[in-house]
Amino acid sequence: MKIVVLAGGTSPERDVSLSTGTMIYKALKSKGHQVLLLDVYLGYEGDIIDIFNKEKDWAQGIGTIREDNPDIEHIRALRKDNPNHFFGPGVIDICDKADIVFLALHGTNGEDGKVQAALDLMGIKYTGTDYASSSLAMDKSVTKELFAYYNIPTPEGIHVRKGETYSWDRYPCVVKVNNGGSSVGVSVVNTPNEMDAAIKNALSYGDEVIIEQYIKGREFAVGVISGKALPVIEIAPLTGFYDYKNKYQAGNAIETCPADLSPTLTAKMQEIAEKVFHALRLKTYARMDFLLNDKNELYCLEANTLPGMTPTSLLPQEAKAVGIDFTDLCELIIEISLEKYK
Repeated sequence: MKIVVLAGGTSPERDVSLSTGTMIYKALKSKGHQVLLLDVYLGYEGDIIDIFNKEKDWAQGIGTIREDNPDIEHIRALRKDNPNHFFGPGVIDICDKADIVFLALHGTNGEDGKVQAALDLMGIKYTGTDYASSSLAMDKSVTKELFAYYNIPTPEGIHVRKGETYSWDRYPCVVKVNNGGSSVGVSVVNTPNEMDAAIKNALSYGDEVIIEQYIKGREFAVGVISGKALPVIEIAPLTGFYDYKNKYQAGNAIETCPADLSPTLTAKMQEIAEKVFHALRLKTYARMDFLLNDKNELYCLEANTLPGMTPTSLLPQEAKAVGIDFTDLCELIIEISLEKYK
């Protein structure tokens, strides 16, 4: 099968995406597929005739995830053509030659439905859910509204746009970007004096933020494939909360799968994850994040429609717990994604 793995881009999660893309590229190559790894923003300026037969290591020089967010302005300066165009040179034409595009993108302009909509217009097949459900899941304020409608437990919170006044008096609380991921721009605020700095930090990544109640407790995730929940995984950061650094730097968190939970709590969390999958109209696969407080009350935080597939990612660990290794997981995602087009 001819497959393009699309990664990179211009979101703060660029490094994570490139690491995800590299893992997927290598896995699919090992299965005998003709695979290309492309940076969706920087593109490819070489000859694309018979490109799938080129003898080239497309993952060479991709690099690793750094502790800090990537310098997007530096990446933009590398573009030789129009830097305002999201799709780099040759990307669409190369994707059009593939049997399917494996989306390894994360965050804005990758996980929010825009790329999915563009590929739909071009008639290009891709992995994961469609543009509408991607947009619903990426917008945390819309997600909270749908969670309320479907009686899915989630922390109470408010949606604030840049320049708007707001009222909030519950501390500690969490401030996060409304359309962000990988815990980029997230702050735990303990006093009113810390709020302005937290809001400013979040607004540096987007024009809308969410302020929500802080839930102290254990952190979990549940992957869902084709509407069916995988085993629950627990994430225990060695320090602080599960922020960007703890997520992607090996050794910063202890991950246990299956999680040490009672059968009742396990089943309940998996049931909620499946409910979220259907409430947000998701397709193919996703990962839901949870908190469990000391009263055994569950809170679903969000859904990730293109969950990470890096050396420290959660979904591959969950799949492995039921006997699906990483290479088989990548092929399974392709197989399920192609069913959208039948």
